Amino acid sequence: MAPAPTGPGIMMREAHFPGRAPIDSYGNGGFRFADMSHRGSILCLPSGIYGWDPKEPPAVGIDDLAKVLAESGDIEILLIGTGRDLRPLPKTVREALRAAGIACEPMSTGAALRTFNVLLAEERAVAAALVAVD
Repeated sequence: MAPAPTGPGIMMREAHFPGRAPIDSYGNGGFRFADMSHRGSILCLPSGIYGWDPKEPPAVGIDDLAKVLAESGDIEILLIGTGRDLRPLPKTVREALRAAGIACEPMSTGAALRTFNVLLAEERAVAAALVAVD
């Protein structure tokens, strides 16, 4: 995605942290990790942590997970934080992830990020799609 101009001399770039890091905290519409903060939802992938904007949060569709599918060779399990409450994933999402060899576990965002941190510390091939909560 090309940077978007916002005014004279100011360019907005896609949010991206180029590494794997545990999530330190969440709430107030965002997350803290690697001595940084990000407002909004995030994708935690093997290639880094990205700002993420699901089309209809807390619902997650297959188009929302294109980056996950692009890195499917490096992901065994995807934790999907669906906000404050657990929300089921559509059958099409579950089937597409299964076809890519990725097990998926939907859960609340808090549970998903805690599980992500544990699996990351164990050096597992884990990714997370985390919907921000207020």
